[in-house]
Amino acid sequence: MRVKPIELSENEREQLQLIIKKGSDWRERERADTILMLANGQTVIAVAEQQGVKPEAIRERRRKWWRNGLNSLPDHPRSGAPSKLTDSHRCQLKEWIDAEPLNCRALVSRLTTECGVTISAGTLRNELKRLGYVWKRTRYSLKKSAIQSASSRPDMTSPS
Repeated sequence: MRVKPIELSENEREQLQLIIKKGSDWRERERADTILMLANGQTVIAVAEQQGVKPEAIRERRRKWWRNGLNSLPDHPRSGAPSKLTDSHRCQLKEWIDAEPLNCRALVSRLTTECGVTISAGTLRNELKRLGYVWKRTRYSLKKSAIQSASSRPDMTSPS
């Protein structure tokens, strides 16, 4: 059985090349690259080897392309629990952070006591990243002690 080749219009080809060049999602860029390689006559196995995926993944991308065209490239929404934080919680977090530098535990504790929302420290960090905050650990530097270390003292065992 011969597989029907992918035929692209000039507009589709340009859009795929634009996605590959300037797309923000790596999965979408990879899918666009797959479609272009298949349209250029490469085999499923050759494309799979170049992209480091199984041939069935390439076949599935081709089937989705035939069904949905360009709409098959982006990821669809995934299931999962809704966010525990509302927009008002996010605004409150911003106010607290802008008023004083708090660590993650303090923010989680304050959010629990004042807003009644219980989240983990990891969830809070992810939320702060989405809000554009950079989270850094405190770095403690080791200062040289005023007392000399044992290795720098004169040797007590040697005869004077």
